Amino acid sequence: MTNAPRQTSVRRRGFLGGLMLATTAAGAAMTTARATGQADEKVGLDRAKWAPRNHAAVSRLIAEHGNTSPNYNPGRRPYAVFDWDNTSIMNDCQEALLMYQINTLSFKLTPAEFAEIIRQNVPPGKFSDDYKNAAGTTVDLDAICADLDADYMWLHGAYKGLSGSQPLADIVKTAHFEDFRAKLYFLYEAVNDTHGVDIGYPWVIYLLTNMTVPDVSRLAEASNDAALGAALVRTKYTSPVDRAGRAGVVSVSHFHGIRLCTEVGGLMDTLQRNGIDVYVSTASLEDVVAVFATFPKYGYNIQRSHVLGLRLEQEGDVFKNAYRKGWPLNWGPGKTAVIKRELVSKKGYGPILVAGDSDGDYDMLRDFADTRVGLIVNRMKKGKIGELSKAAADTLHAEAPRFLLQGRQETTGNWRPQESSIKYGKTEPQLLA
Repeated sequence: MTNAPRQTSVRRRGFLGGLMLATTAAGAAMTTARATGQADEKVGLDRAKWAPRNHAAVSRLIAEHGNTSPNYNPGRRPYAVFDWDNTSIMNDCQEALLMYQINTLSFKLTPAEFAEIIRQNVPPGKFSDDYKNAAGTTVDLDAICADLDADYMWLHGAYKGLSGSQPLADIVKTAHFEDFRAKLYFLYEAVNDTHGVDIGYPWVIYLLTNMTVPDVSRLAEASNDAALGAALVRTKYTSPVDRAGRAGVVSVSHFHGIRLCTEVGGLMDTLQRNGIDVYVSTASLEDVVAVFATFPKYGYNIQRSHVLGLRLEQEGDVFKNAYRKGWPLNWGPGKTAVIKRELVSKKGYGPILVAGDSDGDYDMLRDFADTRVGLIVNRMKKGKIGELSKAAADTLHAEAPRFLLQGRQETTGNWRPQESSIKYGKTEPQLLA
């Protein structure tokens, strides 16, 4: 299809016209390739599994704005902003932490505190119709929380890591634990999908209440390491029939496993070597992502002060079940608000590059006039991010595209050297939802 206009032109103009057109096109291609090659050599961005056009565009951006450019001003250092979950890594480290916290019963909550937190700020009543039990009845907040109250009360009294005497290896074999795991993760999904992330994202981090910053860092590191060593697999959890309780038997799935993204790690390193600062903007708890982003063993090497995310109130270094007063919820418009507050207000300009994957990144991908490239990890999603993905797809052959789509293989977590992605469990690449 793409060659049809050129073939028509050759036929209309004759052999000589076609030869001249081919020579001109070849010359332009050589010039573009030469310029791209010079940019690649200049900035040193590893090709890895980048889509070639994306690699060329990002290399050119770094060459034009980095410290090898004659226009570089060290007093006005350019910067880039990256989302974390499903952009800088494969999968979500906050959700992985929730499942790890459940599986290891890593809580510092009394039964009364747990009961308060799982209801905190969640509107009473039924969840959306997507959240039904095995009998086909829509689950409501009071019913599932009552079941979780009973489960946690028993677990708290039995597990030696809380106030009991039984080892975890025995606890995880019990019906109380199986019910607790399925229903707490079900509740997390139901709260988010029914009431939105404004309620759901703070809700999940309240479960870290009474832990210190070092406690959370150790827990996050253990969760990261476990998820990096786990298979990428969707697992369905169903609560036991003999503990149906008030909510009934419920089922929920969790996508286990995390993978590092070497291309993003390499890009972050290349940007910094070329005098371009790197920041992370995440809708997970800031201290959780800071472990991944700053610990040398993970390879991203970001400064702690450059990680911006959700924040909880603290008493000293102990987290409380209250969102930080005056701090925007760092998702969607909140990401733009935090960037303006923490970066633009001090620097006087916006990021030259922004990377993201979801609706939560839509605003920061498009809100800054200084941004030259919005890099979208292609998850083939609809919604607002789908609009930007379509804009990227519509400009696949543009010389200087505003948005780039980068494909990945969800079964392995690896990037693909193409713009299209392959969904988990599928074999055929897909460009858009």
